[in-house]
Amino acid sequence: MTAGPPFVSLRNVRKVYRSGGEEFLAVSDVTMDVQEGELVSLVGPSGCGKTTVLKILAGLHGADGGSVRIGNAKSPFDPARDIGMVFQQALLLKWRTVLDNVLLPAEIVGLPIKAARSRARDLLDLVGLSGCEDKYPQQLSGGMQQRTAIARAFIHDPRLILMDEPFGALDALTREQMNLEMLRIWRESGKTILFVTHSIQEAVFLASHCAVLTTGPARMADYFPILLPFPRALPIKTTDEFGVYARRIYASLGLGTGV
Repeated sequence: MTAGPPFVSLRNVRKVYRSGGEEFLAVSDVTMDVQEGELVSLVGPSGCGKTTVLKILAGLHGADGGSVRIGNAKSPFDPARDIGMVFQQALLLKWRTVLDNVLLPAEIVGLPIKAARSRARDLLDLVGLSGCEDKYPQQLSGGMQQRTAIARAFIHDPRLILMDEPFGALDALTREQMNLEMLRIWRESGKTILFVTHSIQEAVFLASHCAVLTTGPARMADYFPILLPFPRALPIKTTDEFGVYARRIYASLGLGTGV
């Protein structure tokens, strides 16, 4: 991780949705800095505004207050070119092969197709799908479909990857395996990743930093580094050190008082 000015900076971000003359405050106050190369988890209850924060970062929604900055004057940021997104559902096109699904963003931004095909094969190898290039989505397991979606998000070499509960639809054992794969992919790629989850264990296990958002309208309850060493393996979840971070999140969400 590099020191210096943050790659992503949010200051007192606020978002209001308007419909039929009524207003709904989705995000009330979110402030955080993300350094280039970090993996930051955004954790909080369902409906608290985590996805709205990602949409603001992606340029899909404008903020109604505060400021959002990505990149800097020396290295301008183009959301259309510099963002990759992974959603809870893989959203693969069923009539395209795995390779052609991965290539889709490259086609959209107009990258040279020969070089893009070579990169797509390298990415499929990175996510453990080498040999599956000619398969169709319906021939893949849920975990394999999400690996394809991750490769697709990386194909145009974006500087920022936004992931919206990408493993939320997977069974528990597959999700654990995907957590391990996610760490490996992040460490090997060096990308900056914001990872939305409602799983406290997942948030702690994956991240270099963790942002805790309260029940909507989203407010930043806590933002802190996770100093567990890398590489991480699943047994770290049973350690006292891991428990300290999990309990901090529970406390920030008001879940640590018992009954």
